[in-house]
Amino acid sequence: MQKIDARGHSTADPATIYALLRDGSTWPTWGPLDRFVLEKAGTPEPESVGAIRNFHTGKYKMRERVAELVPDKRFSYELLSGLALRDYRANIDLTPVDGGTDIRWHTTFRAKVPGMGWLYRRALQKITENMVNHLVSYTSGN
Repeated sequence: MQKIDARGHSTADPATIYALLRDGSTWPTWGPLDRFVLEKAGTPEPESVGAIRNFHTGKYKMRERVAELVPDKRFSYELLSGLALRDYRANIDLTPVDGGTDIRWHTTFRAKVPGMGWLYRRALQKITENMVNHLVSYTSGN
C-alpha cells in the first residue's frame, strides 16, 4: 500500500473550502485541471456520495466516485479509472484553527503493476501538493 500526505493552511473557513471540494465544476477554477464533467449524479444532490466525476487534464481523464462526505470536515473520493492503480482513496480533511483551516489531503493506493508503486507515489505526491497549494492560494486570496 502506497501513501501520500500533503498539507496546507488557508485563511478561509472550513465551510468555504468544503463547498469548493463538493462542487467539481470549481476544481478547474482553483486547480491545475482543464475540465470537469459530472458523469453520474449522486443522491440526494448531484455531487453526493456515489456521484461519478470526471476531471480532464491534457490527454488524461481521471474518473472518480465521491466516497464520503462529512460537512465542513471531510471530502473523500475513490479513483475508478485513469491511472494504473487500484484501491485508490483520497481523504481531504479540514480542521478549523485560529485564522482559517488546516488542509490535509492524504491518499492510499496500490499499483496495478508490481514494483511501480514508488514511481506513482513520487509523481502523485507532487501533484497532490500542487492541488493543495492551488486550493490554499485560491481560498486565501493569494
